[in-house]
Amino acid sequence: MGHREDLLAAAKRCLRERGYARVTARDLVAESGTNLASIGYHFGSKDELLSAALIEMVGDWADALEAGLLAEGAESADSTGSAPDGAEGGGGAKGAGEGRRAADTAAADPFARFEGVWEQVIVSYFTSLNDWRDGVEALAQARHSPAVRERMAEGYEEGRTALAPWFHAPGAPPLDPDESRALGGFYLALLTGVMVQQGIDPDRAPTARDLTLALRRIVADFGSAAPPLGTAADPAEGGGAAPDR
Repeated sequence: MGHREDLLAAAKRCLRERGYARVTARDLVAESGTNLASIGYHFGSKDELLSAALIEMVGDWADALEAGLLAEGAESADSTGSAPDGAEGGGGAKGAGEGRRAADTAAADPFARFEGVWEQVIVSYFTSLNDWRDGVEALAQARHSPAVRERMAEGYEEGRTALAPWFHAPGAPPLDPDESRALGGFYLALLTGVMVQQGIDPDRAPTARDLTLALRRIVADFGSAAPPLGTAADPAEGGGAAPDR
């Protein structure tokens, strides 16, 4: 690896061991075996290096979570297939039938799928707890550093484009780019809010069941009042009267 890769790897280790606010430039140099000039040459500053490492760490978390969600989806699809020859008369028929019914329920009920995804998200959060706490610390630093703020803003934009497929129902009509970005932004706002609450007060923070209950209530409150997508009353189409000024 070159100095840039060495510094990123060292920054990840230091973040996990010390936390964002307690990592010094000398820590990074000692951990990476490089020098102070390398930090400035490759990243501009210590804080830019730490924010770059943090974005990679969150990306690694997201990749691992996405792989788990895809694997679970594949298992659900397999369990909904026809039973092997002779299975109906075998001892495993009851278990296979229950597995198929559970998978059918998750596939047919978008609320069940929503809750299942959020269960995985929250469980995975606790395996990367320090990474998320460092992310909150980095937000405070971004207020004072345009370079850090720009780097984190790019990471958030990547998150908006990546999150929508996690929750979009399989088999549903594909999202257009504007819908995908809007939906991803909605889930990113929900994700960051839940993670902050979990980090501060995990005993009372929203659970996957709480989020699903809230979503059911929101959908019920809107009911038939929501216009079909693409109609004149849809805000995305520019319809509706302008608000009073």
